[in-house]
Amino acid sequence: MIDPANRPVKIDRPSDVTGLVDVGDLLSLLSQQDAVAVMESMQRISSNKIGKIDTKVSTDAVIKDLVNCGYVKSADLADRFGDPTTLNPAIDPNIVGASGIFSQTEFDNESEFRKTAAVMKLVINGFAGAGTITMGGFDYHTGDRATGEVRDLRAGRCMGACLEYAQRVGVPLMMYVFSDGSVASNGQIDNSTNGRGKGQWTGDNSSTAASFFLVFNPNGKAQLIGGTQSQQAMSQQIGYMRSDASVETASSPAANNVNLLVETVILNYMALHGEQGQFSTLFPNHGLGNSVLLDNITAFEPIVNGVI
Repeated sequence: MIDPANRPVKIDRPSDVTGLVDVGDLLSLLSQQDAVAVMESMQRISSNKIGKIDTKVSTDAVIKDLVNCGYVKSADLADRFGDPTTLNPAIDPNIVGASGIFSQTEFDNESEFRKTAAVMKLVINGFAGAGTITMGGFDYHTGDRATGEVRDLRAGRCMGACLEYAQRVGVPLMMYVFSDGSVASNGQIDNSTNGRGKGQWTGDNSSTAASFFLVFNPNGKAQLIGGTQSQQAMSQQIGYMRSDASVETASSPAANNVNLLVETVILNYMALHGEQGQFSTLFPNHGLGNSVLLDNITAFEPIVNGVI
């Protein structure tokens, strides 16, 4: 499913975001409005001059088009991103500061908060189609519970920051949370402050893992598919666990195949736009089954109508 023509960009910090766009030096001399006006005038003058050149071969027309588009693009970049607050999460009052999601101190001291802020700024404001926030250090089978609890809290705060920012901006958001593995406890209790009287994590156990996605709808609570309570319960949880707390691998196509797990997430993302009927056409080799089976693993009613 990877398109080599659309390569991802690695974003770790606010400077990575602002570094994606170069608006040139004109904005350091003029106001944003004046700079855009100057660039648009340059485009019109250049386009007028180029139009007087006699085009004899097709390559000349291509060159003219590229030159003209270059001027238009420069003016558009200055218009869209000339205001530094447009891209920079570090100076977005909704993200950092007295009324922000993160205080200035924790933003300065926690690299994962800065990474989260950078990615959510791009995605939720529509500058990126999707973003992945990668957090390390979750193989915490350290013989205690405290280490894992502290890590989980930090991850939860990053998830909550994305949801809160989506609420403040007023756009819908789907957030998919997954890991490369899972852990298990031996049943012994960690009674430390951060251990909170829970079982100690002592080893890897891939059979107990579960992925999940969350949906935020700024216009009201996201509605589960199905009219009856039992239908909604089926939509709310895809698959189930055995009595020994391991995953029932036959409970859904996504339960024992990471490729089908990805397809299940894509299906549910499309369903949020009311486009699940196009899934089999866009992914003709999918392994999720027929239309009835697809309906059984689709969770939410649409929350988006048209293009955001």
